[in-house]
Amino acid sequence: MENSLKNRAFILSSARNKFGVLRFLFPVAVAAVLFLMSPASGAQQSPTGTAPGGNVQNGKKNFTSNGCYECHGLQGQGATQTGGARIGPPMLSLESFMSYVRHPANQMPPYTSKAISDQDLTDIYAYLKSIPLPPKGKDIPLLNK
Repeated sequence: MENSLKNRAFILSSARNKFGVLRFLFPVAVAAVLFLMSPASGAQQSPTGTAPGGNVQNGKKNFTSNGCYECHGLQGQGATQTGGARIGPPMLSLESFMSYVRHPANQMPPYTSKAISDQDLTDIYAYLKSIPLPPKGKDIPLLNK
């Protein structure tokens, strides 16, 4: 009889924990979906589009000279060793990209307009946009065996 009560208590506490997690994750998931559907997120933007007024060659030079490659890789592919996110080609709009560079989250240091100008950021964005998207997993024969 005592074992039965312990099992029931365990089941109830497990259910409470699962629903507590769901109560937390549901609003987060809804917010993410709304953000991705908003026009400002750049989700509808073509991954091969170019930034207005951006110079790809200048962007590549600035990407390396400002040290962006140290965390994000030479083509913005990201790196697990440094925690640098994949940023090439960016799926964000130019405005969102610039806002994030100026006010980043996590470990990335902020780059004020004194450290890197808006034009230099626009050039870096153009460089990152010029990088082709990697192939999808379904298009890689070795992964489909």
